[in-house]
Amino acid sequence: MKKFINRENELKELNQKWASKTPQLFVLYGKRRVGKTELIKQFIKNKPSVYFMGDKRTTRDQLLEVGRLLGSFFKDVFIARNGFKNWLEVFEYLKSKLKKKFVFAIDEYPYLVEVDKSASSLFQKGWDEYLKDIPIFLILSGSSISMMESEALLYQSPLYGRRTGQILLKPLSFFQAWKFFPKKSFTDFLRIYTICGGMPSYLLQINPDLSMEENIIQKIFKKTEFLHQEIEFILKEELREPKNYMAILKAIAWGKTKYGEIINETGLEKNIIQKYLSVLENLQLIERETPVTEKHPQKSRKGIYKISDYFTRFWFQYVYPYKSDLEIERFDEPLRKFKENFPTLEALTYERVCQEILLNLNLFRFERVGRWWDKNQEIDLAAINSEKKEILFGEAKWSNKPVGSDIFLKLKEKSSFVEWNKGDRKESFILFSRSGFTADLIKMAGKNPDLFLVKGCKLLRT
Repeated sequence: MKKFINRENELKELNQKWASKTPQLFVLYGKRRVGKTELIKQFIKNKPSVYFMGDKRTTRDQLLEVGRLLGSFFKDVFIARNGFKNWLEVFEYLKSKLKKKFVFAIDEYPYLVEVDKSASSLFQKGWDEYLKDIPIFLILSGSSISMMESEALLYQSPLYGRRTGQILLKPLSFFQAWKFFPKKSFTDFLRIYTICGGMPSYLLQINPDLSMEENIIQKIFKKTEFLHQEIEFILKEELREPKNYMAILKAIAWGKTKYGEIINETGLEKNIIQKYLSVLENLQLIERETPVTEKHPQKSRKGIYKISDYFTRFWFQYVYPYKSDLEIERFDEPLRKFKENFPTLEALTYERVCQEILLNLNLFRFERVGRWWDKNQEIDLAAINSEKKEILFGEAKWSNKPVGSDIFLKLKEKSSFVEWNKGDRKESFILFSRSGFTADLIKMAGKNPDLFLVKGCKLLRT
């Protein structure tokens, strides 16, 4: 049985819309495997509803299925057998039948548009002429973020101004995703999260009774498993030139994070690579990062690119380079590489998770949190409050050694290179450690109210 975990806020939003007396046209979108379909199914449970999954069949074939579904719901044998000629007929039929609240959920709406470019215009007309005055809750859901925006959300889209609400469904946070494995320790779950991130479909593949290595072999390395070809499938499904995008993702995953480095590594033309990067950002596979103190991040020349999707990062490290070995089920070399450098990926994940931990601690209000760096220095975490001129500096250490006072003193030294409101700011410091802290650092924190210590994800009360 599938687990449905931690979408309480989204379900609450949908149910509040359902409770209102007005007709609803709700847009739900987000990357593949993020859990949109499960959210819809949870929402429509125990409600009068019809769920339809769009695909790449002809419009005629899809309308036959819509007819079968609606005909079955309304006990209309004629419609169930014959279907509809076009979408306007569907909307006219619903207007003639609906007397009470009803959910009509259309999943993977972009496929309808792909098959028939006029689909959104027909839905606009259908809403205006037939649906906007009847007790309907129409859900349009899709994985193609750019198409959902262009067809339903942006000013130029046919359905602009008709929607009554929208949710961009994002991957689960670390603490939300941890609920899939409530018996796992913080350290053990961080290993899982480093591979799967907050993607429910990926988390469900992990068997908690197997070791990490056994899970990787059985669920990822084996060519018959869906995760083995997942990244290639997504790119082929979403993009016309997957090879070029693969080259960019590989370059970033292997440490080429600056714009010029990506161009040199891929050999792609400078005038087209920016478009490719934008598309990958839109697919939520990569993100552009700038030092947290930058006033105009979009214009900053300090921007670097990094893989934002955890499984994509893992796949390019341990699957993509070893496709030939994995094809004949030779796992020794990729497993050796995994054991050798997976702790580095864990440390990067811990850095990101520490931002979430900081948010949960509520030590002070901040408007931005992220990394900071210049040519010579780097700080794992900094959080700023411009109004109060407060800044917090942090380091995250994922090692088997307790963190000592030398790390704190080094952080204080590095903080002096940060120019943000220098000489006119209140500074605080926070240290995160997998393995705790030395006695002298704990003693130092006890005397310094502006120094906080976090072991794993728990704040130490010094």
